Amino acid sequence: MRIRFQVAPVSPGPRLIARVVNQDAIPADLEPVLAQGAKTTRFAGKAGQIFEGFVERQGQVVRVALAGIGSADAADRAAALERAGGGLVARFLTSGETTLAFDLSGSGLSAADTATLLLGARLRGWRHDAYRTKLNDDQKISLEEIVVLAAPEGAEAAWGDAEAVAEGVEFTRELVTEPANVIYPESFVARCQDRMAGTGLTLRVLDDTEMAALGMGALLGVAQGSARPARLLAIEWKGDAGTSQPMLFVGKGVTFDTGGISIKPAAGMEDMKWDMGGAGAVAGAMLALARRKAKAHVVGVCGLAENMPDGKAQRPGDVVTSMSGQTIEVINTDAEGRLVLCDAITWAQREYKPSAVVDLATLTGAIIISLGSEYAGMFANDDALAAKLDAAGAASGDKLWRFPLGAAYDKLIDSPIADIKNTGPRGGGSITAAQFIQRFIDKGTPWAHLDIAGMVWADKPAATWDKGATGFGVRLIDRFVRDSLEA
Repeated sequence: MRIRFQVAPVSPGPRLIARVVNQDAIPADLEPVLAQGAKTTRFAGKAGQIFEGFVERQGQVVRVALAGIGSADAADRAAALERAGGGLVARFLTSGETTLAFDLSGSGLSAADTATLLLGARLRGWRHDAYRTKLNDDQKISLEEIVVLAAPEGAEAAWGDAEAVAEGVEFTRELVTEPANVIYPESFVARCQDRMAGTGLTLRVLDDTEMAALGMGALLGVAQGSARPARLLAIEWKGDAGTSQPMLFVGKGVTFDTGGISIKPAAGMEDMKWDMGGAGAVAGAMLALARRKAKAHVVGVCGLAENMPDGKAQRPGDVVTSMSGQTIEVINTDAEGRLVLCDAITWAQREYKPSAVVDLATLTGAIIISLGSEYAGMFANDDALAAKLDAAGAASGDKLWRFPLGAAYDKLIDSPIADIKNTGPRGGGSITAAQFIQRFIDKGTPWAHLDIAGMVWADKPAATWDKGATGFGVRLIDRFVRDSLEA
């Protein structure tokens, strides 16, 4: 969706106009019929409220919408602004209108507030209709652009920065939404190469032959039952000219997960196209950082494989050797994400010598049992890193909840015939998964694992997304980089 700023008035004026309203502060210049209508419907400018009415202006019927943004000093002001922008777009996305004008005169919004409002609007307007060929006209998206009127000074520049983040979120949603016959390891790489061309990002790709030569038996063990070969994708942004140790983000990219020989139940298996949500988030975040020219040195690595049952697939009880040299007894082939991550993390640490490592993965169903779809789980070996990520999650809306790690949990994944096994007992499943990954983190390296299984896909619409892919993780990474690496 296009967003443009307009300074000079035009005639005829826009026929669909939206205004944001602070709580209990209906604009004094609003036509009496609209003001009375708002009061009659109990619209008071509370966060999330929307009122719509019609009025005649200069001989033209104008459709006017009011969106509440709550109290000006509320702690959740940013969320209220996003909700208002998203709510307005959701209301008019398929309305038949092509242009929505945001009239910010008298709103009191700052440049940053305006960017937040527009970010909510842009994100809520994203929908993937590529394969929907028989939509009725009233189901098709008609809204093409938002025109911003009477914007505060600096708003257009602030939006340019936020727009980069929006592009990253949308790219992640695209990757996560596409079916597994369209996005698989090779095409994931190709999609990134195409979208990131000309951005200043450096992309490096390892194929399965190169990974085999490096000893990545864990990652390749996951992929060996699929006709689709595995790939490892590294994306580097040298926003500080590469003068610092890079911050490393690693994403699990299982482009489809049947569970392998430990096959999943058929019901709901179609959802496993989004088991690459961690890699999708890393790719989208790297695009966002490049688009806004972040002043930081960041590397994103995506371990890409498809987990399929086949005569060549690995079996429960197999022992594989990871790139680190540690041997792994594969108890359950459906605990495959940690096998992909351990080799990707080992390679990335050796190659880039990062200052810290954060991995993102749709790793366990257990985290959904624990947290539902409100928070992603966070595990960390470093309190300072965990605190920075937690703050970034709160500021961005991609919220995190920290879980424990410890020696008692670590013992649960000791194997009687190998160095480690890939699953522990039923209890503490998310924790033992994190303990597994921790065994592959270099000594002294700050590390955090984010289990985002409950967050990358939504069964119902929310303030800034429709049902489907949420783009979780992009804004979290962007905020972390802003506050911790660029500050």
